[in-house]
Amino acid sequence: MTDALKRLSDEGVAIWLDDLSRKRITSGNLAELIDQQHVVGVTTNPSIFQKAISSGDGYEQQLADLAARKVTVDEAIRMITTADVRDAADILRPLYDSTEGQDGRVSIEVDPRLAHNTTATVAEAKQLAWLVDRPNTLIKIPATKAGLPAITEVIGRGISVNVTLIFSLERYREVMDAYLAGLEKAKAAGLDLSQIHSVASFFVSRVDTEIDKRLDSVGTDEAKALKGKAALANARLAYEAYEEVFSSDRWAALDRAHANKQRPLWASTGVKDPAYKDTLYVVDLVAPGTVNTMPEATLEATAHHGEVTGDTIRGTYEQARAELDAVAKLGISYDDVVQLLEDEGVEKFEASWNDLLKSTEAELQRLTPAED
Repeated sequence: MTDALKRLSDEGVAIWLDDLSRKRITSGNLAELIDQQHVVGVTTNPSIFQKAISSGDGYEQQLADLAARKVTVDEAIRMITTADVRDAADILRPLYDSTEGQDGRVSIEVDPRLAHNTTATVAEAKQLAWLVDRPNTLIKIPATKAGLPAITEVIGRGISVNVTLIFSLERYREVMDAYLAGLEKAKAAGLDLSQIHSVASFFVSRVDTEIDKRLDSVGTDEAKALKGKAALANARLAYEAYEEVFSSDRWAALDRAHANKQRPLWASTGVKDPAYKDTLYVVDLVAPGTVNTMPEATLEATAHHGEVTGDTIRGTYEQARAELDAVAKLGISYDDVVQLLEDEGVEKFEASWNDLLKSTEAELQRLTPAED
């Protein structure tokens, strides 16, 4: 084992685990990762919950109780998922206190079926914040067009938000704008801005997966030489945008009111192509004030053989722009790629949620006691 995770933390990268299950909570594994692997936060999404609950491990008694009460499947899922998030939040609470709310966070996502409905997303975010009832919760809202005004509204109500499914630089700027507008709204309402936090989840590996596929279709040596570069370039330019926005006059006014920066969070950091080093989207995306949320395999790979060499983002912006320009010159449309990835991201989470609904409904029916 190397000390890469400590070095990563020392460079200003918050290490969050991109996974949660009841077994991870009750076995003490989550507490162990916090204690030994520098994990300071947890993210969840519909796919993670679908996998955890479908395994059945640790959920039997609660499912039986919910079946006895004859609750709807939607209510059952919310009771189960919020219970896990609440317990994880309690385990992470000391970190939340010691970092003044910056870390020690657990994220839970609004129903993905609401991704294109602003009003319903706001209502769901409020309900989730009430159900979990822990100050160290982040409500995940997707960065769809409908999600942007929802982010502003929810932040404006003092609820901390993890904005998810960001793929494009333009959309990322819109997300930061929505956050600042929410803070301005909260300030006007007399809320304490120091208590409102946010991260912006910028997805990484899926960009390479899609662009590499298109580079393979082009098939030239020039195209092949660009494989595995677009995702890092995209993320690095996102950090440049972050630096720009959070050094603006608009931000300065909020900073004086004790607001917190919305940190960039690198999501989808598990490497999909075995030709690439398995720590690529960790060690090559190091910069202060960032979060990297890793699946456990990526966390273990980084701990075992990750080579953290300091800041690998600042100073790369010119090269990153050149790499994305080179991809565009081959006829690969950046706008088409990022829109496709956003659409697919919403669809995948909705499909996972629907699978979760089906498997939970089957369990509830199986466990429903016979009528007396």
